[in-house]
Amino acid sequence: MELSRATDMDDTAVTREGFPLTASQRDIWLDQMSRGDSPLYNIGGYVELNGTIVPQLVQRAVECLVAKHDALRTVLRAGADGLPVQSFAPTLAVSVPLYSVATQADPLAAARRLMQQQIQQPYELEGGPLFRFFLVRLDDTHNLLGTQAHHLILDGWGFGQMLASLGGIYSALARGEEPDLVAPSYIDFIADDQQYRDSSRYTRDRDYWLAKYRTLPDPMLLPRYRGRWASDSVVQAFPTSLHERMKALASTCQASAFHVLLAAVYLCFAGTSQRNDWVLGVPILNRGNARFKSTLGLFTQVSALRFDFADGLSFGELVCGVRDVLRQDLRHQRYPLSEMNRALGLLREDRSQLFEISVSYEQDDHDYRYGEAQAHTVKVSNRHESTPLTLHLRSNRYNDKAWIHLVYNEAYFEPAEVQALAERLTFVLEQGLENTVLALREFVLVTPAETERLAAWNATEAAHDLEQTIQQVFEAQVRRTPEAVAVVAGERSLTYRQLNERANQLAHCLREQGVQPDARVAICVERGLELVIGLWAIVKAGGAYVPLDPGYPPERLEHMLRDSSSVLLLVHAATRHLPGAVTIPVLDFDHDTWHDQPVSEVQVPGLTASNLAYVIYTSGSTGTPKGVALEHRGLCNLVHWSSKLFTGDRSGALLQKSPFSFDGSVWEFFWPLTVGMRLVLARPDGQWESAYLAQTVREQQVTVIKFVPAMLQQFLELEEVSQCTSLTDVFCGGGELTAALAHRVRERLPGVRLHNVYGPTEATVDSTVWTLEPGAAIPDIQLPIGRPICNTRLYVLDAQDRPVPIGFSGQLHIGGVGVARGYLGLPQLVAERFIDSPFVAGDRLYRTGDLVRYRADGNLEFLGRDDFQVKLRGFRLELGEIEARLSAHDRVREAVVLMRDERLVAYFTPRDPAQVPAIEALRNHLSTLLPDYMVPSAYVRLDAWPLTPNGKLDRQALPAPGIEAVISRRYEAPQGAVEIALAQIWAEVLKLERVGRNDHFFELGGHSLLAMKLVARMRDAGLEADASAIFSEPRLAALATRTVGRVQALEIPATTIPTLNRRRRL
Repeated sequence: MELSRATDMDDTAVTREGFPLTASQRDIWLDQMSRGDSPLYNIGGYVELNGTIVPQLVQRAVECLVAKHDALRTVLRAGADGLPVQSFAPTLAVSVPLYSVATQADPLAAARRLMQQQIQQPYELEGGPLFRFFLVRLDDTHNLLGTQAHHLILDGWGFGQMLASLGGIYSALARGEEPDLVAPSYIDFIADDQQYRDSSRYTRDRDYWLAKYRTLPDPMLLPRYRGRWASDSVVQAFPTSLHERMKALASTCQASAFHVLLAAVYLCFAGTSQRNDWVLGVPILNRGNARFKSTLGLFTQVSALRFDFADGLSFGELVCGVRDVLRQDLRHQRYPLSEMNRALGLLREDRSQLFEISVSYEQDDHDYRYGEAQAHTVKVSNRHESTPLTLHLRSNRYNDKAWIHLVYNEAYFEPAEVQALAERLTFVLEQGLENTVLALREFVLVTPAETERLAAWNATEAAHDLEQTIQQVFEAQVRRTPEAVAVVAGERSLTYRQLNERANQLAHCLREQGVQPDARVAICVERGLELVIGLWAIVKAGGAYVPLDPGYPPERLEHMLRDSSSVLLLVHAATRHLPGAVTIPVLDFDHDTWHDQPVSEVQVPGLTASNLAYVIYTSGSTGTPKGVALEHRGLCNLVHWSSKLFTGDRSGALLQKSPFSFDGSVWEFFWPLTVGMRLVLARPDGQWESAYLAQTVREQQVTVIKFVPAMLQQFLELEEVSQCTSLTDVFCGGGELTAALAHRVRERLPGVRLHNVYGPTEATVDSTVWTLEPGAAIPDIQLPIGRPICNTRLYVLDAQDRPVPIGFSGQLHIGGVGVARGYLGLPQLVAERFIDSPFVAGDRLYRTGDLVRYRADGNLEFLGRDDFQVKLRGFRLELGEIEARLSAHDRVREAVVLMRDERLVAYFTPRDPAQVPAIEALRNHLSTLLPDYMVPSAYVRLDAWPLTPNGKLDRQALPAPGIEAVISRRYEAPQGAVEIALAQIWAEVLKLERVGRNDHFFELGGHSLLAMKLVARMRDAGLEADASAIFSEPRLAALATRTVGRVQALEIPATTIPTLNRRRRL
């Protein structure tokens, strides 16, 4: 068969010299090389043929097709510069295999499986044909013609042209006619592409795009999985009536239906993400020359179109705005996107594209027939799409059908989320087409189906008696198990009866001192039996306890006493001197005569579940802590939920170890004593020493324990943890529970139930829970924080307090009985953070400031904060409070505090460059005002702040601290084998380059958790020191004198001490 070509270029030049790859081909080839045999660029599908088909004619038709279009005869071979060159073979042998699935139980399903298998097969890029045709017979009148190719030689538009051409050739052959084999050549486009690259237009186009992206937009979508390339698709019918209305609006706006589609997609994502600056990828034909419209080959490119519209625009105005952006941008469409990505330095930003969403509109005007058989084309996904989301709206004017086809990368989306997205797009279009003057901010983005699901997830009502006070729940347990052991502290213990009677005695004394419902009673007592008695006595007397941590600076304790308006202070011998000058009555456990009071239950007239149970102080952005007031109703709900969640033996024990100023302690103190368990108290300083905790678990047969993630990680590193076989339930809260940590729990404690809990102080400790049962699969993505606990409602809302769709981020608002009354003495802040619920009459919502999203299964995923509040080792901090305290130093002009690598780093500018304060002076200043966990580890002096183009502080540009940010004293090398060994261990643990003999462990960035890690590392090296020695002798030389043992050879991997221009990252 003779080859006919509509080109004036010499055939010998085609086959002998070869042609360079176009820009698009080069990028595809390079990416394919980096991915090996990945089917990422395998494209195509099949033609479904209903009617009689002659396989021999299909073979001849494909041969004619290949002869007609030279792009199908592309041959790649190695070029001189490492890139291949392409030539076009004069002839190419073609085979169209025939497969039969007629005997299969479900022939169509079997045929589709075969199509999927074929599209996964790699191509031989050099030498081999870059296309496949094969015929699959289901029965005599039902066949599928597989049509697949590598993207190097064909694009989506070309596929449609190819299948139309193939249908015409087959029909001609079926009629006994000779098909027309004249077609434009792809060689012409290669020449045209080269001419463009050498032209001034290329330069103008490049300058246009680089100016448009002078400032890069933030990524819109972030993967939940790393390194995953699998993709899938969702196809949903699109109402033809809606399609016709899109065309009608387009006509009114002098636009196209594609502009209407883009406007709706933009609105869907801009509205749900609450940001207006979005980039969408739009495929373009790149066939400006008319003769290229019917040329097969790779022409198409993708333009990154940037949209930024105010939410006050109407939908009609949005369509016109999209139209104008496209008209302007597409004048410069030929400039290759890959070259723009390189010019913008995207790879340096760890990004591959400017966009994560691609949108196309494909209107099929072909009435495919292969002879007498009716033809219908079906695209097949290669299941390796790297773009997070590709949305196609396809229609066929011959069969009057339309459908949405969404291809999504599984690293970014779950199937249900994509299905909901298709429904949301239709829902948005219906609103916009119904009312074209509707403002963008007034669109409802949560579909009716999602509204129903969200309501079902919040149906958490449980039939608990929420009109009780917490002491009534406890007293009922006392009546059930009066002689059971209630609380254990070292060698001392109390039964339920004894604890209740002593609490009653103290409560009677408190009543005599004037304690009434809602009165605040401060308590500054170390962990022990007296503390438990004191807590129960305060609530029994009708008061609300205010914990004063003995480890806090005196100034902070004095503020909490004043701010809480406490009517009484409880102390004992070890703490009576701590709060400083006290102007309210003080009751001393060790000297007062409260033991003479009656043991009968205390009757408090007017006390209800709506009265306060406790007030806990949290960090405040203004520089002073704020008191959160919590009621009995929420506390009772917490213990009732815990009892329902816990399925273990009620005769077990819980280890109480959290500082009682931390709201997690509330659950530890109260829940076990309402269900008959033993409350085992860790010694006052024992919460930081993992070895002690493990020993206590074993000796006391503890069944339940709660950790912050960092402490749980350290606990699991102990060899003796495997002997803690009594544990049945481990709770983790106050930070992120990672999949890796969950695997470690499973490895070391295979029989426990692992509970990931989340909740702010303002919502009574815990608001959500996710439980990993023994033997259950551990997700390989970020672990969720779970679903709401009983009588709790969770809402993910945007900046206008509207629900956001499932799968999109928003601020978490918590409603239900656990919501706090508010903050003491801060009515304006209460009005900002606590709002009336627009969803449930009479309910109040707490704005958490936490960014979350709902997963398709109803579990919440924590994404971070939308302010400058952080959690460090389980403690919630307002960075603004630390900044305010640091700025109060007389030599500091401005201060900023960040959390980097789980440590606080302070940045400051001095008032006088000639009088820069020493790091030790700044640390000492903060130590007198803040708890230890709020004192930064490093202090970086800057002459001026780095600023964004908008003149705002650029926090991301603040430099990483070096060793000079940790300490300013002169370095003195360690002396002797023990000091040298200790210095090596300190450097490893603190990730510093060197440590001097006069350096201070805590000034170098150490904290309690790292101290425990240090002790373990010292023991590995043969050095023995009690954990308390690090706190009493924190300087290296002094600690060396307290250290005994034989120094063993240390092996410290170099990678544990990273280097950055000979500076240390903390």
